[in-house]
Amino acid sequence: MSDAPVTLSQVAREAGVSLATASRAINGSATRSVREDLRERVLEAARRLAYSPDPSAQAMARGRTTALGLVVHDIADPYFSTIAAGVARAAERAGLIVTLASTEHSSARELAFVELARRQRSRAIILAGGRLEPEGDAGVASGGGPDDGAPVPGALEAALNAFQEAGGGVALVGQPIGGLPVVEIANADGAADLARALHGLGYRRFAVLAGPDGHRTAADRTAGFTGALAELGSPVAPDDVLTCPFTRDGGYSAMGDLIKRADAGRLPELVFAVNDVMAVGAMAAVRDAGLSVPDDVAVAGFDDIHTLRDVSPGLTTVRIPLAEVGELATELALGRAERTRTTVRGEVVLRDSTPPRPPATPADDA
Repeated sequence: MSDAPVTLSQVAREAGVSLATASRAINGSATRSVREDLRERVLEAARRLAYSPDPSAQAMARGRTTALGLVVHDIADPYFSTIAAGVARAAERAGLIVTLASTEHSSARELAFVELARRQRSRAIILAGGRLEPEGDAGVASGGGPDDGAPVPGALEAALNAFQEAGGGVALVGQPIGGLPVVEIANADGAADLARALHGLGYRRFAVLAGPDGHRTAADRTAGFTGALAELGSPVAPDDVLTCPFTRDGGYSAMGDLIKRADAGRLPELVFAVNDVMAVGAMAAVRDAGLSVPDDVAVAGFDDIHTLRDVSPGLTTVRIPLAEVGELATELALGRAERTRTTVRGEVVLRDSTPPRPPATPADDA
């Protein structure tokens, strides 16, 4: 018995059809279909002969592969890994395989991944992560400012539009780019909800670990939080809004600076970090300074990443359904969602890191 692989020509002969018909029946076609009886005959012949289709031939015939590209800024960040889990679930339901790329905070790499997906005829591509001002494709989330060699403004939008015009699906998670499909996170609204809830618990003196300058997610969360507090009569002093990298170490460093400059007994009552990984770093800095959360300073974050289950005390945060966001983005990229733009609003989750405060006394206000 020959060990040579079964060819499509053999399948065509076994089924009694032309090679072109066999190809369309097995590989699909972007322009022509096969009668159902012929298709079943070919597939039955392929099963009898144990024929394995050529993925490259299928891609050429259909015009698209079964790959869905997911591009994130940092796969080690639980925010992105949870979104990726949702994308993978939805892609599996659609019969697609996820190819994952991490930009490592490089906008040049992000653009290169989009171009690669276009050349490889990926079925769709999803970009997850916040953008930098003004429009956002000359820099990326989590790491700070634009990287060296960043693409010119508009390059990413142009590349995504070209991918879409060639028949691929596109979706963004975070902020919109032009008119492309997007799952937006209601960052400002969620942060404002958190500020009102904390004010209701009796907190009046706040500081904010605000992430890097120009980062749209960080800026929206900072503005929503400080704006709501100003409306409630508890404005945050400009000096108490500290910029830092959008990382655990960024939160640790900024919290350390806040502790060092604080006079005895004049730490803020509560520190809000604009994402959870920064908040975890801030809590570690408090402990390393010989202080306690929440006895010496309360801490809150944003996102409700799954690793918070191991943090003590439990961190107050704004829960974003990240896995569901990933699934929704996948449906959007595949053209299966009712709208091309949707907004997800978070839910405030109060935990032990921000217990209710007793009413202020005249000595507290002195």
